[in-house]
Amino acid sequence: MRNVGTMVSFQRPDGQALAGYLARPVKLEGAPAIVVIQEWWGLNAQIRGVADRLSQAGYIALVPDLYRGKSTVEEEEAHHYMDGLDFADAVSQDVRGAVRYLNTYTDIIGVTGFCMGGALALLALSAIPEFAAGVVWYGIPPLDHFDASDIKAPIQAHWATQDAFFPAASVDVLETKFASSGVSAEFHRYLAHHAFANETAVGDGRIRGTQYDPVWAQLAWDRTLTFLGRTLWK
Repeated sequence: MRNVGTMVSFQRPDGQALAGYLARPVKLEGAPAIVVIQEWWGLNAQIRGVADRLSQAGYIALVPDLYRGKSTVEEEEAHHYMDGLDFADAVSQDVRGAVRYLNTYTDIIGVTGFCMGGALALLALSAIPEFAAGVVWYGIPPLDHFDASDIKAPIQAHWATQDAFFPAASVDVLETKFASSGVSAEFHRYLAHHAFANETAVGDGRIRGTQYDPVWAQLAWDRTLTFLGRTLWK
């Protein structure tokens, strides 16, 4: 499907310019906004499609280009890009810059992310108090350094029970952290593999252990849009 948004430029808090993909709904007035954080592949057509999907549901969606124009379809190269990403800078500068840009439209902003982006979404939720809600898709930051009580916004999270990258035991530990923190956290588990909501993960051999599942993906998206409707629309 052809992407329908556009590339924009905005400023990070430190004054550096950053590009991002912006998808706007037909009706801008009163629309909440969502920062969408990429998988380790980069700002590719698939993640732009996620922003488009959210815009079609009535949201202003912005994907900051964390890799500065680079993207790949190769696992080894994606791993190299992710390893080279400064997560603290990505959160404090790139994501916060995206929030400030979206503030020109609205002060009601959520965040969502997939895989690497899911981990970054959790870190962003703990560091950026402006977020009103977050949806995490199969991504966990280092648990030893993650304090769920730093998060104030409600979250929803989607996990695959057969995930070889973020195993079920780690998800259980994260859920326990949220339970003891008092944060509103809604965890959903699916009998699926990693990246089950990525329609390009079709078992073509580019990366082991990923597989798109249209049935679970649709259920997770239905839950996501219901959750966002409940938390972001005033």
